[in-house]
Formats: sequence, structure tokens, C-alpha cells
Amino acid sequence: MSEKVQAPVAIVKVPLLKKYGGVPPRLYRQGRGFSVGEIKAVGLSVNEARKLGIYVDERRRTVHEENIYALAEYLRKLLKGAEPDRPKLPQVINIKPKKRRVFRGLTPAGRRARGLMSIKLKETHRYKWKRKAKERKLKKRHEASRGARPPFF
Repeated sequence: MSEKVQAPVAIVKVPLLKKYGGVPPRLYRQGRGFSVGEIKAVGLSVNEARKLGIYVDERRRTVHEENIYALAEYLRKLLKGAEPDRPKLPQVINIKPKKRRVFRGLTPAGRRARGLMSIKLKETHRYKWKRKAKERKLKKRHEASRGARPPFF
């Protein structure tokens, strides 16, 4: 049985900041992914690398020898019969088209709060009424307890 191998992590240099007096607190840190140059040096395309479970940072242009060595080791393990990590393909987020209304805070957080990230039933009245009925049944809403008490005389 083949064992599952975890994809390597890219290492990038820490930028020199004025607050550290031009000397970084450490030389290297964990990066977002391997640069396109590092992936090409191993002989892969960006799409192939993502399918093998390797994170790709297309904005980074630097090429570090340590990262090329880590990628080569990972590919060697895969050739020996190890199972690759899950694919790291870019996420696709469905956003509803604008309904030509007044601006309603369409930041990602605002979209999430209003249920605009996925299409399904979020904006229908039936969905809203069913949800309210369920909350009344579970006595989560203030309306559920209003009629249950006897009136005070």
C-alpha cells in the first residue's frame, strides 16, 4: 500500500524593514507557494504542479535553490510510488450578479452576511418563511413565546 506524502512548503526571504534597523528578525519564512521559475526548473508546468498538490505563488519571481531541491525530493518520492497530496487548484467563488440596486456594502464580508456567496435559495421568500417557522417551532424566536403566556389582568 502506498503512503501519502505531504507536499513541501516554499521558503522565502524575510524583507528588510526599517523597524528592524535593516536586519530582519530571521532570514527565511514560510511562503505562500513556489514561484513559476522554481516549478519550471524541476520540469513541471503550473497546472501539473497544482494537480500534484503543490501550492503555486504566481506573483513571486525569486528562485531559491532550497525550494528547487525540496520539489525534486517530493517528485522522487512520488516516482517511488507514494501517493500525492490533494490537488491545490485555485478556489472558484460564485458571486451573484448585481441587481441594479443601491450600493449595499458589497465587500466579501457583506456578501457573506447577506447570503450572496452561493446562489441556491438564499434570496427567496419561501426560504425565509421556512426558516422563521422552524425557529418558532424550536422556540428560538421571540414570537414563539409571545402567545404562549397567559395574559396579565
